[in-house]
Amino acid sequence: YTARDTGSSPAAAATPTLGVGPLPLDGREFRRQGRQVIDFIADYYDHIDEYPVRPAVAPGFLARQLPDTAPSWPEPDALASALRDVRDLILPGVTHWQSPRHFAHFAATASNVGALGEALAAGLNINPFTWAASPAATELETVVTDWLGKALHLPEQLLFCGGGGGTLLGTSCEAMLCTIVAARDRKLAEVGGEERMGDLVVYCSDQTHFSFKKAAHVAGIRRANCRVIPTCRESGFTLSPAALQAAVRADEAAGRVPLFLCATVGTTPTAAVDPLRELCAAVAGHGVWVHVDAAYAGAACICPEFSHIAAGAEAVDSFSTNPHKWLLANMDCCALWVRRPPALVAALGTDDDVILKDAAASAVVDYKDWQVALSRRFRALKLWLVLRCHGVEGLRGFVRAHVRMAVAFEAMVRADPRFEVPVPARFGLVCFRLLPADDGTAEATTNELNRRLLEAVNETGRAYMSCAVVGGMYVLRCAIGNSLTEERHVREAWSVVQEQADSVLTPAGAGVAPAARSKGRTIEDARRVSMAWRIISK
Repeated sequence: YTARDTGSSPAAAATPTLGVGPLPLDGREFRRQGRQVIDFIADYYDHIDEYPVRPAVAPGFLARQLPDTAPSWPEPDALASALRDVRDLILPGVTHWQSPRHFAHFAATASNVGALGEALAAGLNINPFTWAASPAATELETVVTDWLGKALHLPEQLLFCGGGGGTLLGTSCEAMLCTIVAARDRKLAEVGGEERMGDLVVYCSDQTHFSFKKAAHVAGIRRANCRVIPTCRESGFTLSPAALQAAVRADEAAGRVPLFLCATVGTTPTAAVDPLRELCAAVAGHGVWVHVDAAYAGAACICPEFSHIAAGAEAVDSFSTNPHKWLLANMDCCALWVRRPPALVAALGTDDDVILKDAAASAVVDYKDWQVALSRRFRALKLWLVLRCHGVEGLRGFVRAHVRMAVAFEAMVRADPRFEVPVPARFGLVCFRLLPADDGTAEATTNELNRRLLEAVNETGRAYMSCAVVGGMYVLRCAIGNSLTEERHVREAWSVVQEQADSVLTPAGAGVAPAARSKGRTIEDARRVSMAWRIISK
């Protein structure tokens, strides 16, 4: 087998038939292959800083290098051959999310124990959909979600120890969907049944992540019944309690049924924090389920100095955050806590299949009833290992280090009079933009200037940032949070921004633009790293 060959395996290769050949699970072979994979990953991290953060490839680049069909038989030492293809074909074409120069998105943090916890869970390969299906897995999840909730200073009402409870899902979108469905079924039972489905209304701000609209649509909420409430720069792009209350009252006056509010702690564009206590007060008495999407900034609550961002959470119905974003838990891991677990079970529970029932375990948690899917992963093992091996204080230090780097980056931006910071840095996120030399330049022109700046920065391969449009302003986002990022990477990223700002502010002249030249360098850099690694691996 080669990258373009699916012919029969060499004569020396084994051609096992049914019941013949190596076992798919074999301890000795697992040790040998496991060392290959571990060494491969370790080598990757040793060299990751040398890769361009974002690849310079075109759609279809990989398909052209791989066979059209799977091999009929494995070649000798197929895993080693496959790893060479990962090194030579796949790595040069991936965006390196663990690169210390990746500032485009809220991080997907990684750690040794997070990765090894994933490997351990995959090796055990259990499916803990009920307590009976794997008692220890279920009970570890109940313990570790309470551990995490306490570490984040969440109100006791959301934890098992206070009558609520937590679970581990894959993403915040799943958490939104499950809670919307629970709120929907509870509300329909109150107002007269499914014929009122078309009257249900959900609420969010124009800064709420788009996945909320997606979850609401999947749950059957009419698109026209999603109230997106505008925010403004003066309020820091947070959701206005007064505007929310007015929208709820208007819907009730029109005969509609207010159902669900999604408040955000750490919005994607600017990391804005909605005022939870005031929002809960605004919808009090209207029967609205209040969910808090703290996918990113919820992790900051682990630091006592940031715990105030969840003030008012004692009145919410559910709260979710992603430990894979900033707490070293590796993809994927979303923690969801609910005040009243029976509401989830009533909407998502299944008890028709006698195979899944265990009469002797009727008082236990069956996590299949807390999610959409039946099957589930043993995520608790990974999170438990992270909490044990890093400790709460270790995770606090990790978060604080990134906050300090963001403060330093913001100071560098403010020190350059060509730039402005339209909203203060929050947590590990800094939003900034380049200002044109002429103060009277139209906003559209300023936005185009910053679009060109971002494109030039990213095409260098030396830093990767993203953008947001808030209040009509196009801003660059520098999100600091990767496990390997150090202060020197942040300083170098700012140097890249300044260099490219010089270019975009200079009238176009003869020759190749710096961004265009850098694009060629990114391709060459990827080839150079792959070649160096190939030599080392021999």
